[in-house]
Amino acid sequence: MPKIRLTKNELKKNKDALKRFYRYLPMLQLKKKQLQLEIIKIYQVIQAEAAATDKLRREITLWVDVFAEDVFIEDFISLKSINIDEGNIAGVDIPVFSGIDFTQKDYDFMVMPLWVDRAIESVKQMLTQKAKLSVLHRQLDILKEELRIATQRVNLFEKIKIPEAKENSRVIQIFLGELQTAEVVRGKIAKAKIERRKQTVEI
Repeated sequence: MPKIRLTKNELKKNKDALKRFYRYLPMLQLKKKQLQLEIIKIYQVIQAEAAATDKLRREITLWVDVFAEDVFIEDFISLKSINIDEGNIAGVDIPVFSGIDFTQKDYDFMVMPLWVDRAIESVKQMLTQKAKLSVLHRQLDILKEELRIATQRVNLFEKIKIPEAKENSRVIQIFLGELQTAEVVRGKIAKAKIERRKQTVEI
């Protein structure tokens, strides 16, 4: 602990700091709680989206053998862009998935096998699910980092700053109290000496 100055100004400084800590601490605790709740929600959404992705993958597996035919779906469809908006949770900016754009080439329905339409749609669905999950994981990473910082700040206030300011104030008050008492004693001694001198002069 750094050495403190045992002065009235230092006492005021510590008391003001303590007021600030008590004012900010509830806000930090609230932010920490909000972040914890949002992280739980995102975990739940990720689980739901992952389950939907697994279900889609199982459905595709049932008929994926037709891909053995000499047709390459990637020739007809490709990912153009993933659209991301910006959201805000507990004062933290996060990416929000808003859609996905594809580039799709026309093909001759009379020449291509019947399953190509379904395959293209399945590819779209699978890429959309992967994009959603990717954005959700980014949200999670951002909020977990913010939670780590908020937790550190709460701990700093609760375990270090507030106890330190309290202890500093206590030490300074004791010192100033003792100083005041010593001044009173010195004053009484000085007064007694003056009285004795007066009595000596009068005699």
